[in-house]
Amino acid sequence: MRSGITLLIIVALLLAIIFSVLPRDDADTVNLYSSRNESLIKPLLDEFTAETGIRVNLLTGSGDGLLSRLQSEGRNSPADLFLTVDAGALHRAKSAGLFQPVFSSSLDSAIPSQLRDTDREWFGLSMRARPIFYARNRVDPTELSNYLDLADERWRGRICVRSSDNVYNQSLVAAMIAHHGEEETEAWARGLVANFARNPVGGDRDQLHAVASGQCDVALANTYYYGAMAVSENATNLETVRQVGIFWPAQQEEGVHINVSGIGLLRYANNPESAIQLIEFLASERSQAWYAEANQEYPVREGATLSSELESWGAFQADTLPMSTLGENNAVAVRLMNRAGWR
Repeated sequence: MRSGITLLIIVALLLAIIFSVLPRDDADTVNLYSSRNESLIKPLLDEFTAETGIRVNLLTGSGDGLLSRLQSEGRNSPADLFLTVDAGALHRAKSAGLFQPVFSSSLDSAIPSQLRDTDREWFGLSMRARPIFYARNRVDPTELSNYLDLADERWRGRICVRSSDNVYNQSLVAAMIAHHGEEETEAWARGLVANFARNPVGGDRDQLHAVASGQCDVALANTYYYGAMAVSENATNLETVRQVGIFWPAQQEEGVHINVSGIGLLRYANNPESAIQLIEFLASERSQAWYAEANQEYPVREGATLSSELESWGAFQADTLPMSTLGENNAVAVRLMNRAGWR
């Protein structure tokens, strides 16, 4: 009898050892598709794993490429979450039926309603503004007022901005439509195009460098690009920041245009509970402060700590337009930009 009990104990110990060295089951893993650069999200994911024991498999790529992949994979997709960098891109994923709603009191309290989907299918995680940048030695900031003013003839040949196929510009125009109507926004877009100093080329950093080098006097760009340049060790970046200032437009009207990076739980997620836990972690005070310090992005969580660089730019009135509107107006915005000759 004693030998039988001893054998059972030995078997139990062997099984415990075997299970301890086997790979964790799927419940301990979250698969994340992300259009964000790995360096801008991976440190937080590692911290989440260290805290919870839940591993995160990260696949990065372009937003459109990952969206097409998710549609192709369908219910066979291994992905649990999709993270991308614009409200318009999040809306496209929602319209494609890729997301499912998330009910979380933690997310409701952490993220203002205008920075998340009205149907709870995606949530903003970090925020950036798209203000006007100007040449400090050639533009008096008192000359600047709002986005509509950039269509005025006095800016002829003085504006740099990237192309109309960029989703950040599409979202800005989508917001303009919401505030000013399609007709007035198209007239503005035509005037803006007439004021271009050059054909649109390059990304947001290129527009800022163009202002610094004298190719144009003002530009539209996202704040986190400027912030990344300001804290870099690259001499060209630092010189551009020295020569280029930030102006917060529309402060007496709707406020400066903002956009979000955001995340959604996929319809066919294998591990929704762990995935929601990760979303909540990314919306926590600690993660939000990390976004500000590491990426120079504004937290979506009110009261989260800003980096010293963000603090140095001062406070501004942000547009409170629901982010969902940017996606809803995207198709109209693209057609309008094409008619206006914005290439």
